[in-house]
Amino acid sequence: MLILLTNDDGIYAPGLAALARQLRRLGEVCVVAPATEQSGVGHSITYLMPLIPKEVCVDDRHGGWAVEGSPADCVKIGIAEFCPRKPDLVVSGINSGLNVGINVLYSGTVAAAIEGAFYGITSVAVSLEFDEHAQFDKAAELARQIIEQTLDKKGPEPQLYNLNIPTAALSGRPELRVVPMDVSQYGERYEKRADPFGRAYYWLAGQRPPLDEARETDLSAMYKGFVALTPLSYDMTRRRHLAEMETWRYRLDEVPTQETMEE
Repeated sequence: MLILLTNDDGIYAPGLAALARQLRRLGEVCVVAPATEQSGVGHSITYLMPLIPKEVCVDDRHGGWAVEGSPADCVKIGIAEFCPRKPDLVVSGINSGLNVGINVLYSGTVAAAIEGAFYGITSVAVSLEFDEHAQFDKAAELARQIIEQTLDKKGPEPQLYNLNIPTAALSGRPELRVVPMDVSQYGERYEKRADPFGRAYYWLAGQRPPLDEARETDLSAMYKGFVALTPLSYDMTRRRHLAEMETWRYRLDEVPTQETMEE
């Protein structure tokens, strides 16, 4: 099995190294990751300037490729240029910080996995709850177990998954929940502060939405200390509304010509 591994925390992130070590138990690992941290860049790609890669060595051995670009860039160029063949699996992570709820839409980690899915490759985004002393090795071992079992259980069609690991799951026997993405709006607010020159600036200080006890989601699973696994889709079409709209009849006026507009 050939695995393309990337992240959004950068080529030197400890979560990337820990996951690479574990994934090598499943197959060959090709690491292509951003040269610098790219958290929160979503699914941005670079097309107005060239992508500059640099080989990174660890203990005098090839350790991967650092790319001056986004996580999605890394997957695209990794598949096109650095992998010896089309990968069998794309993994993004381990991200330092959870990617649950609507944060999925902003996440560079998840975007990299989505990019892999664009190519028809089963892809997994892996994130760990933020902790100054994060246990990436334990999280990587747990992630590898889940990825391995998921590959054994899934059907032949490529799938896209978002895996989130709370710190609480790294002690004792962890429990996993297969849950949907929470779409509640976060309590976004900005703290207004002043710089040393008295000029105002603002710092985003989002707050988690309240827990909905009536249904379990990736967010509620995190609150409860469960590992959360969510199957995702990048097709954002609202099918039910699409069927309704197909019955609508629009009447559009003829678009005026330039000559008509000047009269």
